[in-house]
Amino acid sequence: MSIKLYDHNKIAYDSVVEMLDNVGKAAVIHPTGTGKSFIGFKLCEDNPDKNICWLSPSQYIFTTQLENYRAESEDKEDNIFENIKFYTYAKLMNMKLSEFEDIKPDYIILDEFHRCGATEWGQGVDRLIEMYDDVPILGFSATAIRYLDNQRDMSDELFDKHIASEMTLGEAIVRGILNPPKYVLSVFLYKDELDRYKKRIKLAKNKAIKEKAEEYLEKLRRALDKAEGLDEIFNKHITDRTGKYIIFCANFEAMQEAMDKVNEWFHLIDRKPQVYHVYSDDAETSKEFRDFKANEDNSHLRLLYCIDALNEGVHVENVSGVVLLRPTVSPIIYKQQIGRALSASKRTKPVVFDIVNNIQSLYSIDAIREEMEVTLQYYRSENLEDDIINDTFEVIDEVHNCLELFDALEDTLTVSWDTMYLKAKKYYEEYGNLLIPVSYMSKDGYGLGRWIRTQRVSRKQYEKAYPERIKKLDEISMVWEPVLQNKWLRNYELAKEYFKSNNNLTIPHDYEVSLIDSNGKKTKIKLGIWLSSQRDSLAKGRMSDKKKQLLDEIGMSWDRFEDKWELGFSHAKKYREEIGDINFVSPDYESEDNFNLNRWLHTQRERNRNNKLSDERKTRLEELGFKWSVHEAFWEKGYSHALSYIEENGNLKVPNGYECEDGFKLKSWLINQKSRYKKGKLSDEQIEKLKKIGCI
Repeated sequence: MSIKLYDHNKIAYDSVVEMLDNVGKAAVIHPTGTGKSFIGFKLCEDNPDKNICWLSPSQYIFTTQLENYRAESEDKEDNIFENIKFYTYAKLMNMKLSEFEDIKPDYIILDEFHRCGATEWGQGVDRLIEMYDDVPILGFSATAIRYLDNQRDMSDELFDKHIASEMTLGEAIVRGILNPPKYVLSVFLYKDELDRYKKRIKLAKNKAIKEKAEEYLEKLRRALDKAEGLDEIFNKHITDRTGKYIIFCANFEAMQEAMDKVNEWFHLIDRKPQVYHVYSDDAETSKEFRDFKANEDNSHLRLLYCIDALNEGVHVENVSGVVLLRPTVSPIIYKQQIGRALSASKRTKPVVFDIVNNIQSLYSIDAIREEMEVTLQYYRSENLEDDIINDTFEVIDEVHNCLELFDALEDTLTVSWDTMYLKAKKYYEEYGNLLIPVSYMSKDGYGLGRWIRTQRVSRKQYEKAYPERIKKLDEISMVWEPVLQNKWLRNYELAKEYFKSNNNLTIPHDYEVSLIDSNGKKTKIKLGIWLSSQRDSLAKGRMSDKKKQLLDEIGMSWDRFEDKWELGFSHAKKYREEIGDINFVSPDYESEDNFNLNRWLHTQRERNRNNKLSDERKTRLEELGFKWSVHEAFWEKGYSHALSYIEENGNLKVPNGYECEDGFKLKSWLINQKSRYKKGKLSDEQIEKLKKIGCI
């Protein structure tokens, strides 16, 4: 067996091997289409005598990855990788103990590891890792974040943030690993959105504003009605007219509706396109998918309709483009769907049709643009212009005129500059910043987010015509930089406020700050995760000197593990000072910031048992009265209660059933000491102490 990795995967693989050797855990976070599964196969190649436990969401994901491996490697045999024991996460969840014992892995590979955050699947993975806690673990995913699950970072939960290689979709495009797509934007199902604006106009109190808004609304309605239909859009932009296209739908009903429109949408290209469908619960999924992949009939357009079966893990060769028929989706799914049309082995320009169900969703493309901008800024600041292959990609906005009318309608409803300034000032006085999402609406219906964006865009005009506006906005901390920088500065300000209040940045990884969201409700900012990402940026050489200086000024600790230990120790010290003995912290006890002190203390005992705790840390914990054995701690607690009883009662005649104020059963403990003494199970020190109080 032999596979030659692409350069970016070769670098990632070398990092994986080093990290597995040093810490036993390594995560690879690369976008869809970059061939990250080959890194896992390379590990299997280089360790033919080792047992590899490979876990994946589904059998067909793994089977397809093997097919892609065969296509790229010198080995065409069917029976390859005999050292792999493959399981789906669902199967692992239902396995018996004896089956777990039979695995005996030398390596564990978690494909699409963000899926391990699911409650059921996660239980099986946790059980496997607990049973084989000394086995190296390698994981792959297009993203580590579970956006719809409280933004959990699975690279932290599973790999302690040991990331061997990380790359965004925008970075892959800039570096030329993935070809930039031709990106076509359009809109459908806009009637509901127009109805919402109609209701807003009715609520407008000013007659002139209401009349102007009604005028724009009618123009927008006519423009949308006259806009080219999807049949014209597909006909104009599908250049490979007999190619393969994947059409992503939101759910089964939406897929059925879309399939009913095949002739309506694609009749200008092919009156008899070959249509396939696949979805997770369909028993015929595998056959439909295989037939679509195998179809090499270049005389017809080939369409595969699916729901979520192809969002992750499956690569289809020679896909000419994708159609996203989407309402709103998580960033994971959005980027995975785009990635279906992109591939590190493909040199043609794919086309992505982003057909959204509302006008404001057209701004989602900015996520990829921002990722590209971050990469471009870094490469240019480091004089690495030669590594820049693509600095942009073609975006065709088929409803641009409609969007202008939409903006004009929004601006009309947001009334005068002075009125909006007062709204902005009120927001600033309440929240301390103007870092407002574009889609944010005030409680009384004003589009404050869009207005703030307009001010940023209009700054050059204001410098000549309205300099006083710039001054007034500066007075309420207007941030003029691009949105991406706004997010960094927003999070920095939150970290700064934490530092002012606590004089440190020992923030728990799951620490959150509540801010206003785009609907006027509170949203949570993952400040702990953000600080971890800053450490990663510095380690990878992606942080500017200015940002590092700003973070240094507020006590940033660049060693995450040092920071985390100090946080735990501070909680232990506070518990000792305010509550009492740190040896018996209840598993249910949580501090105000939800830090699990019981778990942290248990970890310290484990690390000490494995000789992984420094003498300096051991001494600091012992000064708080911490015992390295739970049994020793329990004995000392009983002895302390016995001394207290003698001090209060003058003797040690404890009645049967007696319990101390904290529920400690002192009589039972005393009886147990006499029994242990007779059996020779007490230490010399314990015997001496018990004799002093007349217990034995």
